[in-house]
Amino acid sequence: MIERNFHIMTFGCQMNSNDSDWLKRSLISRGFTEAATPEDASVFILNTCSVREKPEQKVYSLLGRIQTMTKGREDILVAVGGCVAQQVGRGFFNRFKQVRLVFGTDGLASAPQALDRLVEEDQLRMSLLDFSEEYPEKDQEWSDGVVPPAGFVNIMQGCDNFCAYCIVPYTRGRQKSRSSVSVLEECRTLVARGMRDITLLGQNVNSFGQDAHGDGTSFAALLHQVADIKGLERLRFVTSHPKDIADEVIDAFGTRENICPRLHLPMQSGSDRILKSMGRKYDITRYRGIVDKLRHARPDLQLTTDIIVGFPGETEEDFLQTLRTAQEIGFAQSFSFNYSDRPGTRAEMLADKVTKEVMQDRLQRYQDWQSEYTEHILQSMVGRKLDVLFEGMSKKPGSDNNAEAWQGRDVFGQLVHVTLPSGGDMAGKFMPVTITEAKKHSLIGEKAGEPW
Repeated sequence: MIERNFHIMTFGCQMNSNDSDWLKRSLISRGFTEAATPEDASVFILNTCSVREKPEQKVYSLLGRIQTMTKGREDILVAVGGCVAQQVGRGFFNRFKQVRLVFGTDGLASAPQALDRLVEEDQLRMSLLDFSEEYPEKDQEWSDGVVPPAGFVNIMQGCDNFCAYCIVPYTRGRQKSRSSVSVLEECRTLVARGMRDITLLGQNVNSFGQDAHGDGTSFAALLHQVADIKGLERLRFVTSHPKDIADEVIDAFGTRENICPRLHLPMQSGSDRILKSMGRKYDITRYRGIVDKLRHARPDLQLTTDIIVGFPGETEEDFLQTLRTAQEIGFAQSFSFNYSDRPGTRAEMLADKVTKEVMQDRLQRYQDWQSEYTEHILQSMVGRKLDVLFEGMSKKPGSDNNAEAWQGRDVFGQLVHVTLPSGGDMAGKFMPVTITEAKKHSLIGEKAGEPW
């Protein structure tokens, strides 16, 4: 029989991270123990991503490393879940004998029960790859009673947009909205247990409730209902498709104090020609109009975005339009990547692929600008007094033996390090902080008031 010591490795998006956190809690509630180190584990779980090529290749590499690390051991069980699992399916069984469970995105809810059975039946292999007709609800188990200060709540699964480059509709399925009652119940429970900052998650949160599985509640209505929860200090959401963002959602930034002034709004390209080829269903004029409305509603709003460099057919002028548009809008941060073919997508079939050398040159130029501008945004915070929600100890050392470094995030989601006297527990507490220094990716501050 296999020991119930597990280790989870997560790739990809915030939704995957949230799924892994849930899986960890569920396994612990079933008598499993999280291994202190990977070498101590008997059960390895890989929660995978296939949005880009590199994370997918990492999965194969990691499975090979696990095979090497555990060579000679018979007490090993490997489970592969997430988007790559949905895509490759039972093919993992042929390539890696230690893989005994493959579960797709809708199969996650049943994975703990499957692992329970697999540790007892050492010859069994299982696959959970079918898409469900409804949102696959998961048990909300917090057996250790510890809730982090900030966390995520899934509100939907899948996507109906079928952008030319994107594999999500094929690996996560068509859009399925969760019931608003379930979302609100989970949010209220988390806040009652001490969570003070919640991010609502979905592939396209703006289309929440617009599918056949919705209960008639729009995303704008859900946003206000969650914002009404007493004790919820901060509310965020991700990801938003520009074509679906409603004026009521934009207006909420100006009317609800606990909706944070930072929004991730994927632009992908600044060229109308490329956006059309991508199937994004908006042009740059419309995108700019959304940005103008958002900044009118909330003047201090910070925007972040996604950028794909080197989409098939992209010319130097197309790229320069992207760079110029990003500079004019002023994104606080960008998640920018070279285009990569994903099997089964429309873009895979497109001709006129951009060479890797040209893509890398363009990406470097974009990222050079973004790094400089992000530093400018952080520098602009110096001297400001901001409320920081502390999440835990910082890896940065305190200034002396009687001090400890803590880290948390401001209302914009920026990481802030603060040195405080030793012996206090700041986890889950807010405190006014004056920003004294800006680093490349974070801020340094000092106490400017009492915690609450």
